[in-house]
Amino acid sequence: MSGQLQITEADVVVVGGGGSGLAAASEAARLGRSVILLEKNPRTGGTTSWSVGSVTATNTPHQKRAGIQDSPQAHFEDLAAHAGALAPRDNLALRRILVDNTTDMLEWLMRLGVVFVGPMPEPPHRYPRMHNVVPNSKSFAYHLTRHCRDLGVDIRVDTSIERLIEENGRVTSVEAKDAHGAREIFRARGAVVLAAGDYSGGSDIKAQVASPDVVDVEAVNATSTGDGHRMAQALGATIVNGDIVRGPIMRFIPPAQSNLIQKLPPLKTVARLIAWAMNAMPQWLLRPFLMSFLTTALGPSADLFREGAILVNDRGERFTDELGKPAYDVAKQPDRLAYIVFDDAIAEKFEAWPYFVSTAPGVAYAYLKDYRRNRRDIYHQADTIPGLAASMRVPADRLVTMLNRYNGGERFDRPALSRKPYYALGPVKSYVVFTDGGLKVSERLEVLRADGSVIPGLYAAGSTGQGGLLLEGHGHHLGWAFISGRIAGRHAAFEVPLKKRSDAATH
Repeated sequence: MSGQLQITEADVVVVGGGGSGLAAASEAARLGRSVILLEKNPRTGGTTSWSVGSVTATNTPHQKRAGIQDSPQAHFEDLAAHAGALAPRDNLALRRILVDNTTDMLEWLMRLGVVFVGPMPEPPHRYPRMHNVVPNSKSFAYHLTRHCRDLGVDIRVDTSIERLIEENGRVTSVEAKDAHGAREIFRARGAVVLAAGDYSGGSDIKAQVASPDVVDVEAVNATSTGDGHRMAQALGATIVNGDIVRGPIMRFIPPAQSNLIQKLPPLKTVARLIAWAMNAMPQWLLRPFLMSFLTTALGPSADLFREGAILVNDRGERFTDELGKPAYDVAKQPDRLAYIVFDDAIAEKFEAWPYFVSTAPGVAYAYLKDYRRNRRDIYHQADTIPGLAASMRVPADRLVTMLNRYNGGERFDRPALSRKPYYALGPVKSYVVFTDGGLKVSERLEVLRADGSVIPGLYAAGSTGQGGLLLEGHGHHLGWAFISGRIAGRHAAFEVPLKKRSDAATH
């Protein structure tokens, strides 16, 4: 079959155009290798562009300016505290690689034009280590993609992989198809790097390695379907820590349109101005910029439910114990969505600290007034229950009946919802935010079989190549994406036989 398809050759072929794939491609290209990067979406960025944009690092210029004396060893120890009961399952060799490379990784991103503010504290880290990108997480893909193009990387978007091809026991090629269904073989003279993200949207892999509760739960990034995991498994690769899944977790649905802040170009000059403003300007002027994080995949604080808010599906029915595991029940609704309903007594609390609706760690807290101003699409308010139902587009008679029963006794010791105006936030949906199961890999990021033997010609990075590494706490998934991508790209580059190295892809 491959003989009938067009064959395009390069020194290194990278599958996936998120943070790890762009890092891998740029590193291989920096070493003078020709690189083809395949991305199935219309643009690069992947889950990296969905993130809040935190990167946790030590010995950074930001820490030094703040007088913080930190070390990779302290970071290594604090990661065990973050992992908690899961710590015995961590891949300590990969944890060491992560912490030993954060300084260089952050400085590399800064040289490319990425701008950070911080560092911010996040216990149990003993020192502030969390650095947040400005103006938003799309800055990573913007600068890395531009860097890759400057280095001559051939980026093919709308191109999804179909299978990996082995020849004489070595992975040599990727079969892929474009948006029109045309298939092509991309052959690597050196190696293939899998950087295709996680399997949060891959029901087949979740069914294989994770809890049944998450199999049909949607992913924050619906295109994270485990393509790299699946293709490597077909060649004998194995998934480590596949049962560690972040979800189901409730998140507000994303807005249909970008706001003005999101549309700001992630140019270095713009980002530096914002970074300066965050240190110099008063909060009331900064708040519109800080609230741009409301457009990311953020969820409601559990305090809303502890203070008496209830969950209602789009038929106007209350369906769960909000103090139990409500996210699991949201995922089981026929429509898989819900609304958070509350009254003015609760709303009054959630206008100021310590009662916030959502938070982006190290960035800001969002209160009800912020949702009223910035997320009108999911904010509902009315003086009557029928009026609230109309805004939510749920059956008014059912919502009225349900609340009358609830206030009449079904609430037990929870507060009545009886003080107008009435409010709802939503829809919320339950998502799998990410999965931590990665292909078993060596310290060189070579993909390994279950028995520990190397699959020649195949590397993995980011979530695909997580290899049993635990990435609890904020800022570690992005850090691992960039660090592992660069390592995998570097080793893949040196797989190219000297006599076969080429400066450009040949057709």
